[in-house]
Amino acid sequence: MGIYFNPGNENFKSILNGIYVDKTGLIDIINNTIDTPDKLTCISRPRRFGKSYTAKMLSAYYDKSCDSRELFRYLEIENKTSFEKYLNKFNVIYLDITGFISSVSDIDKVVETIRKSITDELKDEHPDVHYSSLGELLIGIKEKTNNKFFFIIDEWDALFRECKEKEALQEEYIKFLRELFKNGNITDRAIAGAFMTGILPIKKYGHQSAISDFREYTMLQPSIFAEYVGFTKWDIDVLSQKYTVNKSKLKKWYDGYSFDKVAEIYNPNSVCQAVRTGVFDSYWSKTETYEALLSYINMDVNELQADLIQMIGGNEMPVDTATFQNDMTSIQGRDDVLSLLIHLGYLAFDSKTNKARIPNEEIRREFVSTVRKDSHKVTNRIILSSDQLIMDTIECNEDAVARAIQNAHDAGTFGVAPLFYNDEQALRAVVKFAYISCANNYMKLEELPSGHGYADIVYIPFQVSNLPILLIELKVNDSAEGAISQVKERNYPKIFENLDGELLMCGISYDSKTKKHECKIEKVEL
Repeated sequence: MGIYFNPGNENFKSILNGIYVDKTGLIDIINNTIDTPDKLTCISRPRRFGKSYTAKMLSAYYDKSCDSRELFRYLEIENKTSFEKYLNKFNVIYLDITGFISSVSDIDKVVETIRKSITDELKDEHPDVHYSSLGELLIGIKEKTNNKFFFIIDEWDALFRECKEKEALQEEYIKFLRELFKNGNITDRAIAGAFMTGILPIKKYGHQSAISDFREYTMLQPSIFAEYVGFTKWDIDVLSQKYTVNKSKLKKWYDGYSFDKVAEIYNPNSVCQAVRTGVFDSYWSKTETYEALLSYINMDVNELQADLIQMIGGNEMPVDTATFQNDMTSIQGRDDVLSLLIHLGYLAFDSKTNKARIPNEEIRREFVSTVRKDSHKVTNRIILSSDQLIMDTIECNEDAVARAIQNAHDAGTFGVAPLFYNDEQALRAVVKFAYISCANNYMKLEELPSGHGYADIVYIPFQVSNLPILLIELKVNDSAEGAISQVKERNYPKIFENLDGELLMCGISYDSKTKKHECKIEKVEL
């Protein structure tokens, strides 16, 4: 066994010894591509979404230098018809590009180091094979052993992300990839398949032809790999059977990604950390990519901060992902920044509506932390004002609540509602904006069927706590007292009769003649 050539199965064995969720069904998908026109696969996911785990799993399965049968016993792949066909059948070349970048003393020699590392190990194992290039060496070994190669390249795009200005180095790297995967004399004869992982999608490094034969699966279109992007609802059910874990908290903190074929996807690393420590917190690690992205957020291109505020409050925002060039150097505006945030995992994307949203509490807190910095004084002031509004509502400070709604309206609310409005929908937009910090601890429901009607806006605490339920009824050209009367007459509190705690009925009104807001709050013990 070597480091890069047939590295064995010890890495996957150590993964199995930890908190493990069976994702071996992915192997069957890759098996079905072996020696077909679809044999080159590239998957892009955010950091900490299990890319390296997948790479190590595939390496253990295909590597012919070891016996991995026991490692996969009782796992999903064992029941697939392709299991026996390819188990430990290939010579594996495993490359971790970030590892090479961090280990070389001269970054300009990293591609040379990659090539030499592979060649040296192949030479040591097969000294009798004559060659003049890496490609010839691969073919020679294949002819000698009658075993093809399976390539696994983890973080393939790291060189482009970390060496943005080194075009000559990028060209050299592309030439290396082209030699392996765009060469009919080598790719067809010596390579049974390849699996690459990255963070950003392929391209648009100006060298697309070098790896255009790869079938690509991204955070926008994961397709058949959707359930392998992270943990599914069923994975969480399995974990909860094995470990003591609060599933509702896991959902609040780490769920929120969704795709056409899979409605719920959780951040796998954060779930494992929470299960291991019992602490629900942000385990998100900021990367060099995100730090670079902050400069664009601080510039507020095309009122980007306004969109972020809306998403922090739980709203979705439209985004055109088609313009994104899949790199960090060609960002032109708001849509490019939001598209990059989707690929980095900071936003979830609905391909049906073409809208982006903050997926969960973990990420929402990362955004709040970002906008609380000095460079976001206006944004920070909005969040602090919302925090105070919630406190005033809970303390039944009616005048303060009315002033806060008035201030939100006068501030223009970043264009989410007209400065002058004459219907409850416009008032609703201002109120939701003003209560943006409720996303910290509350689930927001609108037009909730209750009693003999529909409650306008309801905020329900995520879990049992001292926080009251907030039921907000809106009126235009009517009184706040009238809003409370409607809540009582139509018996809106009935829907909460099986809950314990306190309900605050909050009536908010706007008079189009005086341009003033009023508030009336009453408590109900449940």
